[in-house]
Amino acid sequence: MTERKPPQLGFTSWIDRQIADAERRGLFDDLPGAGKPLEIRPGAPDGDYGQAWLRDYARREGVAAEEMLPAPLRLRKEVERLAETAGEFRTEAEVREAVSDLNRRIVEWRRIPVGPPVHVRLVNADDLVARWRAAQAAAAPRPAPPKTPAPGSRVREPASEQPRPPRRGWRQRFWR
Repeated sequence: MTERKPPQLGFTSWIDRQIADAERRGLFDDLPGAGKPLEIRPGAPDGDYGQAWLRDYARREGVAAEEMLPAPLRLRKEVERLAETAGEFRTEAEVREAVSDLNRRIVEWRRIPVGPPVHVRLVNADDLVARWRAAQAAAAPRPAPPKTPAPGSRVREPASEQPRPPRRGWRQRFWR
């Protein structure tokens, strides 16, 4: 750990002194990409090289862009995603559990809002359960239509549909 900044030194001179000391000790000699230019495209669409570097870093490290959003926008995206994927849950209890977890995080954020003042509405569990039920009904297998017999073939009725003779007791069969 580095020492604390002395009160008589400014931040820039103190940082420059630490960098020079690290260079003397050779801490920067074996870094990957040493002596190569940074891969920042000069034609950044927004003209901001810092943003281009951040996008490249996030892509290189595998960080989703959604992770960099402020809390209210991230919660709004989760509300939208939950509404779109309601049919993928297995049970109604899972749907209600996901809604209650998301609503809990929204209420937590509302208590002490950090970030831009964006309103995030709570999710109505009954509406989402209705969506889930509709998706389950749409995905349920429909019974196959009855097959039509080929012309000239004889159709045999299943055993359950043929009339049965009245059942006799064992005594009637024996004394018959």
